[in-house]
Amino acid sequence: SDVANTTSPGPKSKEEQVANGHDEKESNPFAEYMWMENEEDFNRQVEEELQEQEFLDRCFQEMLDEEEQDWFIPSRDLPQGVGQLQQQLNGLSVADGHSSEDILSKSTLNPDAKEFVPGVKY
Repeated sequence: SDVANTTSPGPKSKEEQVANGHDEKESNPFAEYMWMENEEDFNRQVEEELQEQEFLDRCFQEMLDEEEQDWFIPSRDLPQGVGQLQQQLNGLSVADGHSSEDILSKSTLNPDAKEFVPGVKY
């Protein structure tokens, strides 16, 4: 590689410049092809980058597929009749025109009862 980097004495006359096919100003006429000197390393590096990108793409696709499976999509995850039932339930309202005082006056619940706490025995 040292031989390729050293500059040889340039041509002396215009005829020599034309015969060589490059200007005196160019230090190395093969500079744009120097990557070919280490072509195997270059190819290996490009191949590793492509494999890494392919691996990352597969990982992202797997992650998206897993997320899609975990999401609850009613049109996909519920049987046909349940979706219609869900729409009907969404249309219902709780208030039937009764005020809260009416409900409390008709209630048979004990307002002085202790609050239920799971796991506690009375």
